[in-house]
Amino acid sequence: MSVTERRRSSARRESLLGDQPGAFATARYQRITPMKARRVVDLVRGLPVADAQSVLKFAPQAAAETVLKVLESAVANAETTEGLATDNLVVSVARVDEGPTMKRWRPRAQGRATRINKRTSHITLVVQPADEKKGRTA
Repeated sequence: MSVTERRRSSARRESLLGDQPGAFATARYQRITPMKARRVVDLVRGLPVADAQSVLKFAPQAAAETVLKVLESAVANAETTEGLATDNLVVSVARVDEGPTMKRWRPRAQGRATRINKRTSHITLVVQPADEKKGRTA
């Protein structure tokens, strides 16, 4: 295995794509709760890229804007690094993992305080050519 081949395959790419063609993008530490982000990500999983972009542009949820940016980044990665055609791509894996939670305190009545959890998300999208997606189970 040459140096360029070793550099090209990372452990992350292996876990998401294996040896199949495709590209991925990740947005980490996004200040949206994972539960809210998963509602949006579930809308685009399995869709062609053009359909997924139009769904995200008109989705009323706040997380749709962030997911759209990640999708556009994944498509750009597929074009530039992998040399794949954009019109043939499908969102094969869409995942939202929980990031670190920031803990804050809010003063309440009679000297009490309640904890406020400000949750963060790690959003990962994988795009693959439509014919390659059929053999993959996600």
